[in-house]
Amino acid sequence: MLRQILGVVAIASALIAAPVSAASAADMPSYKGPVMLPPPPPQVYNWTGCYVDAGAGYGFWNQDHYTSGPGLGTILSTVVTTDGGRGWLGRFGGGCDYQTPLFNNRFVVGIFGDYDIMSLKGTNSPSEDGLVPCPGFCTAALTANARETGAWYVGGRIGYLVNPAFLAFVDAGYTQTSFTQSAEFLTLTAGAEGIGYPDFTDHGWFIGGGGEYALDWFPIRGFFLKGEYRYAQYSTIGLAEAFTNGTGPTGDIETTRPYVQTVTGSLVWRFNWTGR
Repeated sequence: MLRQILGVVAIASALIAAPVSAASAADMPSYKGPVMLPPPPPQVYNWTGCYVDAGAGYGFWNQDHYTSGPGLGTILSTVVTTDGGRGWLGRFGGGCDYQTPLFNNRFVVGIFGDYDIMSLKGTNSPSEDGLVPCPGFCTAALTANARETGAWYVGGRIGYLVNPAFLAFVDAGYTQTSFTQSAEFLTLTAGAEGIGYPDFTDHGWFIGGGGEYALDWFPIRGFFLKGEYRYAQYSTIGLAEAFTNGTGPTGDIETTRPYVQTVTGSLVWRFNWTGR
């Protein structure tokens, strides 16, 4: 009798355990080796859009010039000499870029405009002589203070995305600049001579290049840092010397041509930048 009871219990236990074991086995994950997660999506940046920027920098200018005027009934000219100046500047501007599909979306083209507020101070020595008592009268060199006060630029640029957040670019275009000049004075004594050349505005072309980097770590989206070197060459211009008392020209003409180099750093803000 005991054997029969034990047999029934064993058979019942087997019948109950079989489906439970099967269900537990079905719920357990099977191991087939290391699990490969999909790679993270690549960073995607969109450089198409418009921006404004502001910054500061340092600049240098040179002027190659010569002076011509009447002498002994003929027109005499001096040799070509070079003067220059340097100083700080502030730059403000804006533009628009388009990220092309070329070379896997790596080329960016754009247009822009900038204005520089400048204080690049120097001298202009027009290779002339003034009279100075020594006793009697002797000749001495003349000098004028000169300063580049501002320039504006309109141009285009083309850039290559070294990586999605960094753009290396070159640019070029049209530029115009303004200079002021003081009355001439004796170089040795600073004595006034009562003559001078006028302030002037000149135009020309520029070429430059630099880099722009996205500040994606910054709490506010759309900020970039830009660094740029720019070289500008202006046209040759003739300036008529005149008496400072308003009695008219002296007859001398200074022919000059300015060259300007600037290095600037700017903070850029893009209107539609969303990052990655």
